[in-house]
Amino acid sequence: MASTVTTEPSKGSSASSRPGYGQLLRTRGAWTFLLPGFAARQPFAMLTLSIVLLVQHTTGSYGAAGAAAAVTGVSMALFAPYSGRLADRYGQRAVLVPGVLVHALAGLTLTALALAHAPLWVLFVAAVPTGASVPQVGPMVRARWGVTLKDSPLMSTAAAFESVTDELTFVVGPLLATALCTTVNPAAGLVTEASLTLLGGLLFAAQKGTQPPVAASRHARVEHASALRVPGVRVLIVVFLGIGSVFGGMQVSLAAFTESIGEPGLNGVLYGVFAAGNMLSGIACGAIAWRAAPQRRLVVGYAALALAASGLWAAHSVLLLTGLGLLVGMCIAPALITGYTLVEGLVLAGARTEAFTWLTGAVALGQAGAVTVAGQLEDRFWGGAGFLVPMGGTVLALATLLALRSRLVARPRGRTVARGVGHRAPVTVD
Repeated sequence: MASTVTTEPSKGSSASSRPGYGQLLRTRGAWTFLLPGFAARQPFAMLTLSIVLLVQHTTGSYGAAGAAAAVTGVSMALFAPYSGRLADRYGQRAVLVPGVLVHALAGLTLTALALAHAPLWVLFVAAVPTGASVPQVGPMVRARWGVTLKDSPLMSTAAAFESVTDELTFVVGPLLATALCTTVNPAAGLVTEASLTLLGGLLFAAQKGTQPPVAASRHARVEHASALRVPGVRVLIVVFLGIGSVFGGMQVSLAAFTESIGEPGLNGVLYGVFAAGNMLSGIACGAIAWRAAPQRRLVVGYAALALAASGLWAAHSVLLLTGLGLLVGMCIAPALITGYTLVEGLVLAGARTEAFTWLTGAVALGQAGAVTVAGQLEDRFWGGAGFLVPMGGTVLALATLLALRSRLVARPRGRTVARGVGHRAPVTVD
């Protein structure tokens, strides 16, 4: 096992007390990256809806708007891991500063092309760099928690806190985008998204003291092996693809259901209940001092998610769908939190940002695919057929998890020989 030199915790410190949010937020230096990190990730939840509302306004087609948004999502999912790998290798600031500049320029270009009624294929071309340059602030914040807390029992609490923050982002972001596009101007959502990304990203990048260190010596090359080479990370990617299928399938199917009963305004209420369930369970997960191994928690939690999602297609009343949506939402947060927690033990510190971006990208890719498939099912079959997508996605992911769960156990990495204290990167000896 690798050994490191750490400061001895004081008696009666967090190691013996129950980890909680208050203790987490009192961690030295945490607020220096939490506040700008929240500001920088807020536009992430505005992007898709802002594109849909703008393109639908200029083309009159929800199909074209959804396709443009899907291109953005797929582009983000494919390029995000490479952004994370570069951040691990060269530092978050070196990647984030040019990234937010490119994203702001690409977003404003897409806005101008849409307002100029450019052909749909031109919008698709512009959507690629817009998605590819989305700053991966969430994974970067998680990586900073890993450096700040190291082997503290608060790591699980931090994972829960980040999950709740993500959910809060996805509640506030769409509301802000809708308000701007419907009351100010159809382009206001995307312009605001680009502006906030630029401002928040630069503020976050300025917090150099908490970013993960980049080893400068030649021995550090062992730390830069791709996170995708870790078998457990590949298993978690499949798991997170299934979670993305829930998000995408719920978005389309809830909209189709409320439209079919003549109450389209209920769509926001039903999705809000779903998101609220996710937030509440995320808060609870961070407040519990878990004794079960994270691998076991993931299997049990994901089985509950697959079971809950399998009943959605049979719900034919608002009341029943509300209850099931709340239950599904409550099952998502534990799976997300446990998956991110497992990364800490599976992946070396020098590749964790990349690993987190693989998982975030998997959710986005699963969501983009689910939106497309669920939309086709709703158009061609009965109302509610789109709910088969969350069921299929989670059941397939659960089968993969059960078959390959042994790969989620961290393997010993050999002995670590230090060449001095704090001067050179450790070298692994076989």
